[in-house]
Amino acid sequence: MTIIDVHTHAYTRRWLEILKQSGGQYELKTRPDGHQEIFRGDTPVAFPQPGHFDYGLRIEQMDTTGIDVSIVSLTCPNVYFGGEETSCLAATESNDNMAEAQAKYPDRIRWFTSLPWEYPQHAVEELVRSCDNGAIGVMVLANVSGRSLNDPFFAPIWEEIDRRALPVLLHPTDPPGVDLMDMGQFDLSWSVGFMFDTTLAITRMIFDGFFDLYPNLKLIASHGGAALPYLVGRFEKGDEVELPQRRKMARKPTDYLRHIYYDCITYDARALQYLISIVGADRVMFGTDWPHQVYDTAGALANTGSLSPDQCAAIRADNALRVFKI
Repeated sequence: MTIIDVHTHAYTRRWLEILKQSGGQYELKTRPDGHQEIFRGDTPVAFPQPGHFDYGLRIEQMDTTGIDVSIVSLTCPNVYFGGEETSCLAATESNDNMAEAQAKYPDRIRWFTSLPWEYPQHAVEELVRSCDNGAIGVMVLANVSGRSLNDPFFAPIWEEIDRRALPVLLHPTDPPGVDLMDMGQFDLSWSVGFMFDTTLAITRMIFDGFFDLYPNLKLIASHGGAALPYLVGRFEKGDEVELPQRRKMARKPTDYLRHIYYDCITYDARALQYLISIVGADRVMFGTDWPHQVYDTAGALANTGSLSPDQCAAIRADNALRVFKI
């Protein structure tokens, strides 16, 4: 059975050097185990692993686990740091490296482009350039330096993404206010803050009528949609009691939950089954989060393998083949 991993990450050594030199609020700190981790202030953001940098190691891992194609993306903090020149340079560096990886492994590697979202004109230019260079989707974090994704400031970027009908992997990062919420301890920024970031970003989009403005883009909600599936009842009740004068979306909240896509990274088979019961197996795709420390290739294989053959095939490959037109 074909397996396509839509949620797997890469860095480059040069990108990491750019972050070290011009990362602004982001910096590398040494963990108690002696390894370096990316922090924003006192909040851990991402832990670079050897697999982030080594495509040979990635291909070995794919061969071992039976993954046929990996659609790689630059993870947080992406390129939202430094000034205009730094952000554009970091985006170009990451995108060109992924294009080179696809050229070297044309049957195994595809990629999401990263854009300097804080500079919309440059972001659109990089979107055009990187799509011409092989990108088949867009990576965006759930907030761009604290700015909501449905902010009209980003409209030029979304318009071009929608015109091209591109898949967009929406991935969390440290949410605004993470320091005030004391999420730095116990890695709560990952286990709770990331879920909060994704859930809030997409809920805003739904209730703001975002998907009515941009109906052609194919949004993928990371980590099984975070808390979105479990809030379906509250969303419907909130819509029921909303004042008509304030209502901005054209359809019901559940319609939008079934309009977007999700990965299968839930770490629990019951959570995956519940997600499918809300949105349908045709809206879920295979993901591992490799090579992050929290990757779950074995779990993703086991959890999808426990589904019916039709659901398993849809999630492991068929949906991605349709969405990405691979």
